[in-house]
Amino acid sequence: MLGLIMALLLGATRVLRSPGDGGGEPSDEDLFARYVDGDRAAFGVLWSRHAPAIARLMRKQIRRSEDVNDLVQQTFLQLHRARRDFRQGARLRPWLYTIALNLRREYWRRYARTPIAHVELDERMLPTTEQADIVGKEDARRVRAALAKLPAGQRDVIELHWLEGFSFPEVAQIVGASLSAVKVRAHRGYKVLRKHLGPEEGPV
Repeated sequence: MLGLIMALLLGATRVLRSPGDGGGEPSDEDLFARYVDGDRAAFGVLWSRHAPAIARLMRKQIRRSEDVNDLVQQTFLQLHRARRDFRQGARLRPWLYTIALNLRREYWRRYARTPIAHVELDERMLPTTEQADIVGKEDARRVRAALAKLPAGQRDVIELHWLEGFSFPEVAQIVGASLSAVKVRAHRGYKVLRKHLGPEEGPV
């Protein structure tokens, strides 16, 4: 598997730009379309953009660096294998995270393990939302502990919405649930966070 990924990354050192875009960086969707058309360099740019974030997502529940690296590679390998299935007009990043989360769930099912209660918090990852106020009023240790108390479904939603900055419709697409179900999970999850962090210190 690693050999295939490395082969796909060969030739990815040149900078790609969209035609007629005035020199701006191409979108993920443009890059993926180029890759499907045979431009391997586009795959390398997508890897550079998203592999670190996917690894960070994996590390929130998996501590073995070998397993994290393997899952990141599997994510992009599945992206490669399903390249003909990508729906035109859709956004690539939610689809990529759908693959990553499915692989993480399969990892825990395969080894019959309980996910490690471990969430890395990086303030640079946070969107500007009322929930982000927690970070300014609580240290990362307490936030991690509070997130660890959430059921997996609620934690996945909050990881994606709060830490990764996806909109609720995108979160629904990634986790394979309805928009209303995702909003309910988020509401319940943020309510638990406020409870554990303190009403005076949680989001309004």
